[in-house]
Amino acid sequence: MYLADRRGTTAPASASAAPGTRPGRRAAAVPGTVLALGAVSLITDVSSEMVSAVLPLYLLTGLGLSPLGFGVLDGLNNGVGALVRLAGGHLADRGRSGHKTVAAVGYGLSALCKPLLLLAHTVPLIGAVIAVDRTGKGLRTAPRDAMISLATEPEHRGRAFGVHRAMDTAGALLGPLVAFAVLRLAGGPLLADGGEQGGYDAVFAVSGCVAALGVLVLLLFVPGRPGKQALSPAPASLRDAFALLRLPALRRLTVCAVLLGLTTVSDSFLYLLLQRRLGLSAQWFPLLPLGTAAAFLLLAVPLGALADRIGRRRLFLAGHGLLLLAYGLLLGPVSGDAVAFCVLLLHGAFYASTDGVLAAAAADAVPQGQRGAGLALVGTGQALARFACSLAFGAAWSAVGGTTALAWSAGALALCVAGAAFVLREPHDPSEVPS
Repeated sequence: MYLADRRGTTAPASASAAPGTRPGRRAAAVPGTVLALGAVSLITDVSSEMVSAVLPLYLLTGLGLSPLGFGVLDGLNNGVGALVRLAGGHLADRGRSGHKTVAAVGYGLSALCKPLLLLAHTVPLIGAVIAVDRTGKGLRTAPRDAMISLATEPEHRGRAFGVHRAMDTAGALLGPLVAFAVLRLAGGPLLADGGEQGGYDAVFAVSGCVAALGVLVLLLFVPGRPGKQALSPAPASLRDAFALLRLPALRRLTVCAVLLGLTTVSDSFLYLLLQRRLGLSAQWFPLLPLGTAAAFLLLAVPLGALADRIGRRRLFLAGHGLLLLAYGLLLGPVSGDAVAFCVLLLHGAFYASTDGVLAAAAADAVPQGQRGAGLALVGTGQALARFACSLAFGAAWSAVGGTTALAWSAGALALCVAGAAFVLREPHDPSEVPS
């Protein structure tokens, strides 16, 4: 028996009962399925962030990649995954265990890619491995979020996604620490020329083992389909999935996700700018993501609950305002540890206000039987926009420098926040969502 089955949430028997509940008992705000998926994400993020923590420095200082070249590779983190996210969400809506099956394929594909980094020591090969890894991420994201939304009552979705993202971020917090420890134990300090290859190989090997553990937890402890309610038929084709954009609430969210994604500078570029602003030595670079992850971890649950009370779209916009403040601090005349602390705090608060909150808002706008495809539409739009931003920012950095490029991005973000506020000005009407 699955752990999630034993700890599943319950609710009074009614037509409006949330999927995954049993008659006669009150539903918990955070179902067991969400906790199990959170454990999978925690373990997987330890693996992913071990690699992400060292890869930017390794590529730029070790292999001599230009900022534009790094922008292309970094864009693969979003762009390639976006190309398959729609297919993953569409396929996951088919069959009773479709969500788990597609998610398992995605997690497994990413796990297989980690050992391949041991063999890839050139930029083209590393780019190919990243592309395959992001394909796995693209496949699993929409099915995973669909399982979370289907297992949770609508009024608690912000909190449930907040709990999941907090667990996911705990992995992001541990990943750079593990990478730092492995590098130290392997005796390969991060030198200006990229450090000893043995240290990086050790990180990649340990990352692969951790990723395999995450797949095992998914297979053993996550049920095939959260909930017992009959779901409406899935779209017959990807064209039918795109037809979901006829739903006004979903269309507005997708437009806003694209607008704001076009001006969201990638994490790696933000950390590189912060490292250069503070003059940090190369060996401390892998620890910068810890500040963002710590803030995200602490704020994900309370901000998710806040979104349930004040409105998810409103908090989503406010989160981008926090990101704009972080850009302003990086561009300001003041420097020092206090600035670094505030930038990382604001960066983490931005993710806590937007990541799970956007998924919860999108789930409200999509019928149950098309939940995977609907979430994939919003996520794909955002991911493709961020891919374009990575390319543009890398080119701008190469042409005019990182500081000027960030100033341009900050100005564009301010305009896009205003535009998104205009798009979302109409209140959400529950009748827009077919049952």
